Amino acid sequence: MRGHEHSVNELSGTVHGFVVQASSVHGGIHVSGPAAREEMPPPWQLPPAVRITDRTDALRALEAHRSRATEEGHPTLAAVSGLGGVGKTAVALAWLHALRPDFPGGQLYADLGAQAPEGPADPGEVVARFLRALGVPAGQVPSALGERVALYRSLTADRRLVVLLDDAATAAQVRPLLPAGRCVTAVTSRRRMPGLSLDGGHVIHLDPLSTDAAVELLDATLADGRVAAQPEEARALVLLCAGLPLAVRIAGARLAARPRQGITSMVRALSEERERLEALAIEGEHDVRAALDLSYRGLPPGAARLYRLLGLHPGREFGVPLARTLLGGDAVEALDALHDANLLVDVAGASGDERYRFHDLVRLHAAERAAQDASAEERTTALLRIGHHYLANACRAEQVVEPGRDSLERAFGRGVEPGSVVEEDLAPAEGQTAAEAALDWLERELPNLMAVVRHARAMGAPELAWQLTDALWPLFPRRKLYREWVEAHREGLLTAEEEGDDEAFCRMLTSGALGRLATGDHSEGLAMFERAAVSFEQRGDALGHARTLNYRGLAHQRLGQLDSAAELFARAADTLPALGDLRAGALARFNLADVALVQGRYEDAAVDAEASRLVLESAGDTYNAARAAGLTGRACVGLGRLDRAEAELSAALSALRAQAAGFEAARVLGGLAQLSERRGQPRQARQLYREALSLYASVGRSGSREAVEAEARLGALEPPEAEARPDAPEPPEPEADARSEPPEAEARPDAPEPPEPEADARSEPPEAEARPDAPEPPEPEADARSEPPEAEAPPPPPPGTDPSGKGQGGAGA
Repeated sequence: MRGHEHSVNELSGTVHGFVVQASSVHGGIHVSGPAAREEMPPPWQLPPAVRITDRTDALRALEAHRSRATEEGHPTLAAVSGLGGVGKTAVALAWLHALRPDFPGGQLYADLGAQAPEGPADPGEVVARFLRALGVPAGQVPSALGERVALYRSLTADRRLVVLLDDAATAAQVRPLLPAGRCVTAVTSRRRMPGLSLDGGHVIHLDPLSTDAAVELLDATLADGRVAAQPEEARALVLLCAGLPLAVRIAGARLAARPRQGITSMVRALSEERERLEALAIEGEHDVRAALDLSYRGLPPGAARLYRLLGLHPGREFGVPLARTLLGGDAVEALDALHDANLLVDVAGASGDERYRFHDLVRLHAAERAAQDASAEERTTALLRIGHHYLANACRAEQVVEPGRDSLERAFGRGVEPGSVVEEDLAPAEGQTAAEAALDWLERELPNLMAVVRHARAMGAPELAWQLTDALWPLFPRRKLYREWVEAHREGLLTAEEEGDDEAFCRMLTSGALGRLATGDHSEGLAMFERAAVSFEQRGDALGHARTLNYRGLAHQRLGQLDSAAELFARAADTLPALGDLRAGALARFNLADVALVQGRYEDAAVDAEASRLVLESAGDTYNAARAAGLTGRACVGLGRLDRAEAELSAALSALRAQAAGFEAARVLGGLAQLSERRGQPRQARQLYREALSLYASVGRSGSREAVEAEARLGALEPPEAEARPDAPEPPEPEADARSEPPEAEARPDAPEPPEPEADARSEPPEAEARPDAPEPPEPEADARSEPPEAEAPPPPPPGTDPSGKGQGGAGA
C-alpha cells in the first residue's frame, strides 16, 4: 500500500473471482469479474439507393452545406422538401450513401410517418431504437425522453455517422433525433421545415423534373430504345406525369412489361385517366393516381388482388409471411409483380428478410381499389386474416420468451383458423438467444401490432385488442416500451369493458396499472388496482382480490403513503398463504419489510425479510430470495449486526449480479457502502457509492429514492485534503469488507468486464387479474420490470409443483 515500506497481502475467507488487493482482507470476498464486452458492429440501416436523374444541383447544394458545417466544426443538418412522389428520399439516399467511406460509424434510418395511417412516430421510441442500434442493451435505455436524448448525443459525440429521418411531420419531432459531433443528418418532408434553420439546418426544395430529365428517367426505366424512336410521344408522356419521378417510374414500368406496345398508346390511356382525376387534383397527386390506375389494370389477377388486400393493412410495412397469409401460395410471385411495377418499395432490413412498404400515395390508391373492387366479405376476411396473422405470431413469440405463461384465451374465429396463418421466422441469428430473437421480432413488428390493437373494433374483432395486448406483455417491460404499454392496455381495457369480458377486463386493469407505476403515474395505477379489487370482489374471486392488496400497497408505497402501504402488505401477507399462494404472500412480506426498513424499524424489517427469503427459496424464486437477503443485510447494518450484514449482502450481490439485476445490485452496493461507513472505511464506502450510482444511472433510476440517498451519503464523505492530492500516499483502511471491484482491476487488459446491468424484475408477468390459479405480475419495485436477455424463462419449479407456474404467482415487490 502506498505510504508503507512493508506490506503484506493476506487473504482469509473464501474468494470468488479475481482479486487485486493490498494489505489484509478478511471475510467472504465476492469480486464481480465481468465478461468481455462484445463490440457491436456499426448499424447500416439505410434503404438501398435508387437511380436519380437531374438532381446534380441538389446534391451539390447538400455537399456544399456539409463542407461548410465541417469547416466550422458543426454537425450537418439538411432538410429536403417537395411534393409527394418528387424523389425526396431518393436524393437523400444518394447523398448519404456516397458519404459512407467518410462515415464509418454507421447509418441510422427512421420513417417518421407524417403520412402514416396511425400518425407520426413518437420521437422517444425512435431514439430508443437508435440507442439499441448503437449497442445500448434494452435494459439500459432510459425511460425519460430527456435522458434518452442525452445518452444518444453522448454516444454520437465522437462517432462519425449519418442519419436519415424520412417523412418528418414537424421540426419538433426531428429535434430529439439529431446526433451530436460531426455527424450528418438528412430530413425529408412534404413541408419546407423552416424551423430547422434555427438548428443550423439547410433547407432545399425539390421541384418536379424538367421535361428533358423526366424523358431521361423514362429512357433509363425502359432501356429498350423506344424513347429514342418516339421522342415526341415520350415528352408527351412525361408531361402527363407532371415531372414526378414516382409517376414516371410507374408509367415506365407498365410500358416495360409490354415491350411491343408503343408509347403513344400509353399517352392516350394516361390522358383519359388524367381527365377523369382532374377534379380530385391535390398538389399534383392526380398525375400519380392516373399512372397508378393504369398500372393496377395491367396487373395479373393475383397481383391485383394482393394489391387491394394490402391496401387494407393498417401498418406501414409488411413481410412475405403476411402476404402469404392473405393470398396463399402465389404471394411471392404477386409481390414480385408489384415490385416490378414500382408499386412496392423494397425495405429489406439488415437481417436480410424481405420487407416491403407502399409509398403513401400508392397505399391510398390501393385502399381505394379495395373499397371499390373488393366485396365487403372479402375485405372483412382480409382484415381478420391480417389481425390473426399478427396475433398468432405474437403468441408464438410470447411462448418463446415466457414458456408456460398462463395467457388469456386466444380466439381464432370467424373463418380464420390458426393453421391458415403463415408463421414468421423467429429463428435466432448467430450468437443470439431464442428469446432475444422473439423479442426483436415483436419490437420490429410493434407498429403493425399496435395498429391492429387500435383498429380491432373497426376490423370487426374487438377481442383482438386485449388478446394482442396480453401477448405483448413480455415485450413491454423488457424493452421499456412504456408509451405502447399504457396505450395498448387502455385500448384493451376499453374493448374488454364494452364486450363484457370480465376476465380480460381484470387482466387489462392490473397489467395496465403496472405500466402506470412504471411511468410514474402512481395515482392512476392505484385507481386501476382499486377498480380491479372491486371487480374481483363482485365476481367472488377471493384470491384475485387478495392479490390486489399487494398491488395497492405498491401504489401507496410509490406515493409515499407508507402507513397505508404497510397495512395493505400486512393483510396480503396473512391472506395470500391462507388462500394457497405462498409465494405471493412471501413477496407481500418482503414489501412489508421494505417499508419497515425505510421507516427505521430495523428489527421488523430483518424478521420479515428473512421469513420472506425462506419461502421464496423453497419456491425456487432465486431472484426474489436474493433481494430478500439484500434487504436483511441492510436491516442488519441498521441494527449494528455487521458480520451478519456482510454475509447477507455478499450473497445477495453475487446472486443479483449473476442475473444482471442492475437496480437491485445497486441497492445492495448501497448497503455495503453503509457497512463500510460503520466500519470506518470511508474510501471503500465512496467507491461503493460511486459504483451504485453508476448502476442506478445505467438502468434509468438516477432519480429513485435509493439513488438520491446514495448520492447524498457520498457527498457527505468528503475525502481528507491530503487524500485528494493525486501524489498523496493512500492511508490504510481497516479490513476491506465490501464486495466492490478495486480500481486496479479495471485497468488490467485481461480483466473481464462486469455483466451489463439490466432492468431487474425477474418474476412472472401479471396473471392474477383473471384466474385464481394464475401467476402474479412482476415486481414493480424493480427498476423497469424487465428481464435480462439471458433469463429467457423463469427457473424450473421445485419438485411437486405445477410446471406451468400456476398457483405460484407473486405480486411483486
